[in-house]
Amino acid sequence: MHIIIIGAGPAGVSAALYARRGGAAVTVIAKGTGALSTAELVENYYGFDAPITGTELAARGIAGAERLGVRFAEDEALGIQQPAEIGAGFVVEGLRSSYDGDAVILAAGAQRRTLSLPGVREFEGRGISYCAVCDAFFYRGKHAVIIGAGEYALHEAQLLLPHAARVTLLTHGDVPAAPPADGIAIEQRRIARIEGERRVQHIVFEDGTVMPVDGVFMAIGTAGSMELARKLGVLIEEGKITVGAQMQTNVPGVYAAGDCTGGLLQIAKAVYEGAEAGLAAVRYLRH
Repeated sequence: MHIIIIGAGPAGVSAALYARRGGAAVTVIAKGTGALSTAELVENYYGFDAPITGTELAARGIAGAERLGVRFAEDEALGIQQPAEIGAGFVVEGLRSSYDGDAVILAAGAQRRTLSLPGVREFEGRGISYCAVCDAFFYRGKHAVIIGAGEYALHEAQLLLPHAARVTLLTHGDVPAAPPADGIAIEQRRIARIEGERRVQHIVFEDGTVMPVDGVFMAIGTAGSMELARKLGVLIEEGKITVGAQMQTNVPGVYAAGDCTGGLLQIAKAVYEGAEAGLAAVRYLRH
């Protein structure tokens, strides 16, 4: 009984504590501790008589989970695969390794990374996508571009290769994290705007040149809970993952907790949802 948790913030670590105490082997995959590490001082959380830095609070939480035997893998989750047979488990693809688990808890935050460029909001759903594995099929024989420069962007570009006639990585002035696979072109010029009529048609660079495109995939930074949820077919409504009372999603064996489920963006709420998700995942695997 192995549960994989993506995210080492309050929701992910809380889920790990309860899942481990419930008898499961637990692996937490994360790069850093998310938004908590940016909190200068926390002074509205139960149990502390003086303010504590977000970094210290995160470190204490992780130390407590490690004491119980939770494994922490410092890795970047790039995608999740699920065998065709329901109940056969999941494979989380990481930058450094792959991780097999019987259930997955998404707790990697809510941010859907994008660029503040003219045309981005206007063309979301009309040529701008955030999930290559979801929408690659629609770009068979067409020119698809990925905006991003990290490992996640390179991963999304590779998913497009078998479908699109042409794949270009637009780094917006950044240097790619690694050499791309054969067949992926790189364009490092900075982007000025995205244009089109009813759908995306052009990328306009700051030097005034124009690149005709059929589709744009956003892959800025690392994959958060939303991006990973889309790859599994998890229901997302109004920018948040839809969950039931036990933090379960519409995909059996997949749970979500923390900021990605919406509502109050506070540590106390994230810890509660993580506890609920961890216990629910254990119950699911025992039945």
